[in-house]
Amino acid sequence: MDNPPSEKVVRKTLPLLVQSDFPPLRRKALDTVQANLGYRCNQTCLHCHVAAGPKRTEEMTWATMELILRFARQQAIGTLDLTGGAPELNPHFRRLVSAARGLGLRVIDRCNLTILNEPGQETLAAFLAEQDVEVTASLPCYLEENVDRQRGDGVFRSSLAGLRKLNALGYGRHGGGILNLVYNPPGPTLPPDQERLEAAYKEQLATRYGIVFDRLFVLANMPIQRFGSRLVSRGEFHDYMRLLKGAHRDSNCDGAMCRSLISVGWQGEVYDCDFNQMLGLPLGAVGAAPIHFADILECELDGRPIRVADHCYGCTAGQGSSCGGALEAGKTAAAPRDVADGSHNPEETERHA
Repeated sequence: MDNPPSEKVVRKTLPLLVQSDFPPLRRKALDTVQANLGYRCNQTCLHCHVAAGPKRTEEMTWATMELILRFARQQAIGTLDLTGGAPELNPHFRRLVSAARGLGLRVIDRCNLTILNEPGQETLAAFLAEQDVEVTASLPCYLEENVDRQRGDGVFRSSLAGLRKLNALGYGRHGGGILNLVYNPPGPTLPPDQERLEAAYKEQLATRYGIVFDRLFVLANMPIQRFGSRLVSRGEFHDYMRLLKGAHRDSNCDGAMCRSLISVGWQGEVYDCDFNQMLGLPLGAVGAAPIHFADILECELDGRPIRVADHCYGCTAGQGSSCGGALEAGKTAAAPRDVADGSHNPEETERHA
């Protein structure tokens, strides 16, 4: 598995994105706060738009988390979506979850599954179940060789161990906690049809490993950070952008997650989405200075313009893509040969992992 691009190389993607013809968007009523609790993670994945890893030290403070809880009360927010890195590695993670659930918020934990087996996290799965936290977990394939090629030796078995812990606590089962999985293509292609791939995942995981889950979300890879940098280094960036732009559907703009979500960085600065956060494109018009969460506690965001650039085509291409999966579930964004028989192409994974 290749080493991920350096931070210096990663920065090269932004100048290729900012001059954009993406259609203008405006905000609707806000219902979700997505909080990035920090960039530290126990994995280092190519597709990660955060460029997270074990050596990252950035993490959100409790003071910023208190602002998020205050904002949620004042703005009648329904959902708190926790991401990272591995959000569970933030020392205030459990305190934040407990406080948010105490306010009646729906809490989503974007979990990489292997974190459930890390030293010091032995009670994490039980905590999530006790708090009725929805788990949205990344699993790029149901075949061991493909996952380990993309993420490192042993990641697949550790992911299965995490899934079994969650299943044993009722996750993915009728009447139990919600367990959704996330799929990203291994390379510069559009995601396959979400419903068809979900059916294949359910059949294969149940038959091979006895694993059950609720939904599969398919997400397009964003042409930013490690993945975008890899495309640049291989001369594939512009081809991928042509693919995304050629598959753009105006109908997907209405459901774009940035219209009803706000992203909060680990330092408390606010963005239209997590992707803009990673590109350093703050909330508001082009050239606007970063805005801290404390400055918008009383603000009405409905109707405000959204900062767009060419990476936004990753959310509107084909069936559409969001943190909740396809925007038009059931619409085929791509018809790769590896969907019909429920398998994945190992050569394609190896080429881009």
